[in-house]
Amino acid sequence: MGVRNIWESTGQRRFLLTWWPWRALSYVLSTPVVSLVAGVPLAVLCLPWAWLAVRLLGPAPAALGEAVVLGLAGLVLVVTAGPLVAAPVAYLERLRVRLVHAERVPAPARGRWWRWYAEPAAWRELAHLVVVAVAALPSALLALTALMVLSMIVSPLVVAPDRPVALGVWNAGTVAEAMPYSVLGLALVPVVLYLVAGLAGLQAGAVRALLAPGGRLRAELVEVSRSRERLVTAFEAERRRIERDLHDGAQQRLVSLILQLGLAKLEVPQDSPGGESVAAAHDQAKQLLTELREFIHGIHPQALSDLGLPAALQDLADRSATPVTVECAIPQRLAGVVEGAGYFVVAEALSNAGKHSGATEIRVTANVRRDVLTVEVTDNGRGGADPARGSGLTGLADRAAAIGGTLSLSSPVGGPTTVRAEFPCR
Repeated sequence: MGVRNIWESTGQRRFLLTWWPWRALSYVLSTPVVSLVAGVPLAVLCLPWAWLAVRLLGPAPAALGEAVVLGLAGLVLVVTAGPLVAAPVAYLERLRVRLVHAERVPAPARGRWWRWYAEPAAWRELAHLVVVAVAALPSALLALTALMVLSMIVSPLVVAPDRPVALGVWNAGTVAEAMPYSVLGLALVPVVLYLVAGLAGLQAGAVRALLAPGGRLRAELVEVSRSRERLVTAFEAERRRIERDLHDGAQQRLVSLILQLGLAKLEVPQDSPGGESVAAAHDQAKQLLTELREFIHGIHPQALSDLGLPAALQDLADRSATPVTVECAIPQRLAGVVEGAGYFVVAEALSNAGKHSGATEIRVTANVRRDVLTVEVTDNGRGGADPARGSGLTGLADRAAAIGGTLSLSSPVGGPTTVRAEFPCR
């Protein structure tokens, strides 16, 4: 992994031979300009407070009423206009901080301007405006120091007997007098560059802390969420592969075996010992085929792959021992991961209702609104369902969370029981 920011670059042995010192110098030298851009409007907003300070420190202090009015006027100006003034400065700073930090500072989503006042990001940007205005002093001092070191280095090239060079409190009138200062300036270059890098790192850290609080943690959480989604997608693909292999391989060979046993059953007398064994093997093979088909259907139903979620839910309803009513409003095919998650939620809920609830009627609804798939299963059973008792809903909730979905259960004693899941459609 490459160097991501100015702090990491200073730990390299070849730091002075990279572009990072000069990027840091550009960042520090441009800070007074940005501070001026930020300081002028900030000073205008604080004019009532400045006048209040003058009146309080003057020979005739302001009266209480005047002080309250000036204080409130300054507060109103800062609160109302401050976030609007801070926004363009924050935008500029997000671009400028890339000089010393490779990771982008994400900009917050902005709605209507009157809603912006309710966002914490607006007040963080206002705090950043103050920090940038104050940062002008150390940046300007370091810029003057760099300029002094540069003048020391080039002093032998510009000095002349009739044109001495002023080097701080010293003057050099000849090349011989200027040479020690030039050597000292060259020796101070690494020191100045490291100081510049340190100041740039501090400023960039403050900017990122105000404009992107928790940005690194948020990025890591996003990456974890994406990795979980990739794992779920890979798991679904593996389920389908296993289902195809069993359907096209083991099932077909078992069907062939049943046919051969059936032919052998016809050829061997039924009352002979061999005939009884062949008949028993034939019956066992047919039972095994039935169980294999049920197993394949449990891994990934063919109807879900071929026809989509509405047909698969209707197939579940037809196979249920309890009467099930299905209502679907899904206009088009969804992503395979989303369809699979919705299907298995309904399948688990129907299984639980049939085994534990004593329900006589179950209702299944599925719809897509605002790019969110919602599935709901309601039964009229006795209620009192508890995921902690091994109903399988805990695993479904984890599966839903892996793709950004949610699962909820409502099951008061006496019923009804409702299982509701929502999945964002990718």
